[in-house]
Amino acid sequence: MELHHFTKEDFQTFLIDGLDERMEAIQNRIQPKFQAIGEELAAYLSEKLDQELYLHIAKHARRTVNPPKDTWLAIADNKRGYKKHPHFQVGLFDDHLFIWLALIYELPNKQKIAESYLEHYDDIKRLPKSFVVSLDHTKKDAISLEALSLKDLERFRDVKKAEFLIGQHLAYDNPILQNDKELFSTITKTYDQLLPLYRLAIDSRDA
Repeated sequence: MELHHFTKEDFQTFLIDGLDERMEAIQNRIQPKFQAIGEELAAYLSEKLDQELYLHIAKHARRTVNPPKDTWLAIADNKRGYKKHPHFQVGLFDDHLFIWLALIYELPNKQKIAESYLEHYDDIKRLPKSFVVSLDHTKKDAISLEALSLKDLERFRDVKKAEFLIGQHLAYDNPILQNDKELFSTITKTYDQLLPLYRLAIDSRDA
């Protein structure tokens, strides 16, 4: 299994000034690792879910001035895109790696999905205490799962731009990031625990 881990240099990519310079570093340092890891993860999830999932790697194509503060791979059940679908993400900010089940604002049927999550609020709260939640994918801060409230899920349902991402953060200096097998195992274990929520989102989307 050909995989790659992430180094201090990868995280320092986001300290490089200039859009072109940072994008060149993202393309040369990080995206080949995303390709290798993402292919393995897409195969793993496709087998788990018994349906084909597709790898997407963020291109940041719309940017013309400001360099990206983070970058990611996404895995979704749609070959053409991922933003309008429940999807899995692995990505980097300058100080951590994130592992997400992501439901972002472009999602159709977001209200239906949010309602199903509200109905399963207790199940969500029973996920590991190490899990964190983001309510805005553009910000690197997250709240602990313990701090998640019903109001957060109601806002996800009621506010068009509201988002819900759940999973884990690994600090840039976490030893797991230095080991291919440990990193892959951590990502897949996180996804395994999020699969019921993914299935719930898909069922709600398609209802």
